[in-house]
Amino acid sequence: MKLESNGIIISLRPFGERDAVAHIFTESHGVLSGMLRGAGANSKNKYLVGQMGATSWNARLDSQLGVFHFEAQKNLALSAMMDNNKLVFMNSMFALIETLLPEREAYTNLYNATVKTLSDINPESYLQWELNLLRDLGYALDLSHCSNCDAEDNLIYLSPRTGRAVCATCGEPYRDKLFKLPVNLNTTLRFLESVCRQQDVSVPNFRIFLQNK
Repeated sequence: MKLESNGIIISLRPFGERDAVAHIFTESHGVLSGMLRGAGANSKNKYLVGQMGATSWNARLDSQLGVFHFEAQKNLALSAMMDNNKLVFMNSMFALIETLLPEREAYTNLYNATVKTLSDINPESYLQWELNLLRDLGYALDLSHCSNCDAEDNLIYLSPRTGRAVCATCGEPYRDKLFKLPVNLNTTLRFLESVCRQQDVSVPNFRIFLQNK
């Protein structure tokens, strides 16, 4: 079995002295895991988290871990490596992808959003990226009108159950149970916690660190 696509290395875990088990987020096949030969070797062409390139994954059987052939083309993490704030955002993105996305399921829109965000990562672009992630996981937030009366003005609440906006009048009796607008990283974290509970996984430490930063 062979899968080919462009991809981004989102994690590398050492395996022996020279190799690593890699997770690569690909454009056509979603998250793939496999052995990346030579990833642990000290060389000027060393593989790095954040590198983007042509990815080939091969396995004799579908159930096997598989082996990667990766040709790096661009290091999307270069600017983040020189800015600690950007690095925190990047680490959170990659950890959420690895934790929440099922393997070998395409998320092309999220892949493109990830590439775009990494090119200019900042608090606003990262927040939009988390909204894109939630949308692809089935938690799309609708902020266009009140979920109860369809009003488009004075939308100050967000329902944690439906992810839809609620106006001040309709939300007043339930204000202690609703999230406040505008959406921020605390809001998206609450929805991410719901996703993690459904998948029986923990919120990644990198995302928790971002929240506490």
